[in-house]
This record gives sequence, structure tokens and C-alpha cells, in this order.
Amino acid sequence: MAQEMRMFTVHHTIGNVLFCKCGISMQPNAANMCANCLRSEVDITEGLQKHVIICHCPECDRYLQPPRTWIKAQLESKELLTFYAEVQKEVLHGAILEQAYTVEYVVQDQMCEACTRVQANPDQGVAAVQLRQHVSHRRTFFYLEQLILKHDAAARAIMIKQMDQGIDMFFSNRSHAVKFLEFIAKVVPSRSRNDKQLVSHDVKSSIYNYKYTFSVEICPVCREDLICLPPKVANSLGNLGPLVICTKVSNNIALLDPFTLRNCFLDAEQYWRSSFKSLLSSRQLVEYIVLDVEAVSSENDTIFNVRTHLGHLLNPGDYALGYDLFAAANNNDSELDKYKGFVLPDVILVKKSYEEKWQKKHGKPRSWKLKSLNMEIDENVKGRDYVEKNNSEYEQFLRDLEENPDLRFNISLYRNREYQPSEMASVTDGDDAPPPPFCPIGGIVS
Repeated sequence: MAQEMRMFTVHHTIGNVLFCKCGISMQPNAANMCANCLRSEVDITEGLQKHVIICHCPECDRYLQPPRTWIKAQLESKELLTFYAEVQKEVLHGAILEQAYTVEYVVQDQMCEACTRVQANPDQGVAAVQLRQHVSHRRTFFYLEQLILKHDAAARAIMIKQMDQGIDMFFSNRSHAVKFLEFIAKVVPSRSRNDKQLVSHDVKSSIYNYKYTFSVEICPVCREDLICLPPKVANSLGNLGPLVICTKVSNNIALLDPFTLRNCFLDAEQYWRSSFKSLLSSRQLVEYIVLDVEAVSSENDTIFNVRTHLGHLLNPGDYALGYDLFAAANNNDSELDKYKGFVLPDVILVKKSYEEKWQKKHGKPRSWKLKSLNMEIDENVKGRDYVEKNNSEYEQFLRDLEENPDLRFNISLYRNREYQPSEMASVTDGDDAPPPPFCPIGGIVS
């Protein structure tokens, strides 16, 4: 009997109602109003800021994060856009309304406290870091500038000045200068000393204000320099050399014997314990053409037989850059004179040359670019000759970046949006052009 009984199930359905404002037939909600009617009745953005002023310091390029913090940030970054453009709020009878609205941001220039103090009194008790390298070029500082930018090491600097053989960095706090010194020691072999000068003294409170100066000397040995190692250093490195090529400079100095292919590394402590200078620098490189092994006759050029570590890179007809020791046989070097009976080779090749390819690309824009620090130029280094020399060295630095993937590994390249590729350029460049800087090992930032 019970099995024959059938259970009657009532299916619950939700009927539609006519909303009180617009009369649209829809399923009921807590307010019995559609979203458009709710927005016309209730403004959930009331009381929220729709006009925001962002304070920007033009001197140090930082932005004010209320109430008193100045930060480094990019426009439209999450650090600056702290006001949401979309809000949710509970309205009539528990109904949840979501509404988007527009916020207008206005960037207004206003100097931060640190920059204001410096402008009012440039000689105030701040810390100064003086970076110097006693060489005839600025290649090291071009590379160091990119490392500083990538790691944002100069974020606390209130002023940067370009000097004759280096850069001066000014900080509003001694601890900021010390932190910058620690960064420099991690990227280049250097040594430093510090001094302080009394600026003012309050007798009643016994408060002393000092101006701190940190002098940093960067190792004068640069990449591609030819070095004659002192006998003491050569012996400590297992009789390396004595003629070696500097292949890389980071916090260590990488040395290569071009005849035995032995490599060795010197850290800053080892170098400054028995410091030495370069026998010849990259500015003295001479271009040579690679000839076939067959007998070649020539009336105007001198032919050299050379042993080189670049045999896997060079082919007949290629050009290579090297040091002409045949012409510099009378070079008076105190370290070289200590090796009695040592016979100098005629030529030491350092790297393959792409000068012919660069001549074809002369004046053409690159598809990438670099950022630069906002530096003032000291009055003593201004002039037409200085500008021409600086531009020439910077162009050579850009070429080095394109040729050497290890050199661009630790820096950031940025896409040049003004670059227009040319099909004709890709055809005329040839297959032996320098490698592009945007391979996976380098990377480009948009």
C-alpha cells in the first residue's frame, strides 16, 4: 500500500516582478530596482576623491607617497595609483552595487625636503662620494652608469656631477653614501678612504654637524688592456704570463695568457696588495688583416706570423685588432725590464674587428637604447673637444655592447620606439655582422 503511494513534489519557481522605477520585468532583488535605477538613486562614489594631485620632485625624480615618504616610481605604476577606479558598496536593503568611476591625476612639481635643503645651501653637511679612475677614457663609467641604473643604486643621491676622471655623488645622509660604497665594491675592484669636516657645532646641545667625503679609486686596468705582470704577481699566479690580456672586469679582474690560454682571476684585495698598470690600453689597438697561410707578397705592408687565442674566430680576409709590439719595442716599462732575456712578440691580437661593417651602418639608428643618469657637467670639463671625445667613446661603448654578449648581460637595454627597420639594411649588412644585442642572454625591456 505504501509502495503504491506516490509522493507529490512541489517545484518552487521564482516569478518576475515589475520594477518600481522603470517597469522592467525581471526577477526580484533586495531593492526591487535594476542596476541602472539603483545608480540613479544612489551614488556610491560620493565622498571619494575624483581629483588627485601627485607631487613630483624634479631634482631627484621622486614622487610623494602621503604623508611624507618620497619614492622612486613610474607613472601609472601601482605605487602611485593608490586610489581605486572601481568600488563596491552595500546600498538599499543589503543590495550590493558595483560602480566604475574616473579619477583625474595631476602631476605637480614640488621639491622634496632633501633637495630643498641642498638648493638653499649646497655646502650643507651632506655626504659626497668621489669616484675616480686614472685612465684616459670613460669606458668604465659608461658601464658603471648602466649598472647603477639597473640596480637603482643612485636612488638616494640628491645630485650627480660628471668630473674630469670620474663622477661625484652627493647624498643627504652618511648611511646612504656608505650603502652606495658597498654597491661599488661589489661591481668593480676599488679601494676607498674617507674624511670628515666640521660644518657647525651647537655648544648648548653638543651637536656636531659634519660633511663626509668618501674618495673611491677604481682599478685602472680595463677590459682588453695588455698587461705585463710584475714578477711577484706572476709567481703567485703560477708563473702566468708575463704578458696577459684583461678579458673582463667585475669585482674581479679576469686575465688570459694569449699563448698558453691559461685564465686567472684577481680580486680587489689581491690587486691592491701589488697593484700594476696596463702596458698598452684599448686606445692603442691597431687593425690587422688576416692573411692565408700561403706565401703572400706585399710591398707596402709588413707581414707578421702570430700565435693567437682567436684562431677559432678568424678567417682569411677578416680584420682583427691587436697591439703592435714591433713598433713599441722601445717601450720603457719598469715591469717589462725585470724580465731579462724575455723576447717580445711582434703582435698580440685581442679581438675580431667589425670596423668595415660599422662603416656601412654609420649614422643609422639602433633598435635599442640606454638610459642615462641625470648628471651635471663640471665647468672644468666642458668644451667642444670634450664633447667630441665623449661622444666618440660612448659610440665605441655601444659597439662593444653589440659585439660582446657578456658585457650586456648585466645591463638593461630598452626598445627604441622611433626605430624603423629597413629591409635594405638587413640585406647589405651581410652574414658576418656583429651579433644583435637582443638575443636571450641580453634581453630588451619595452
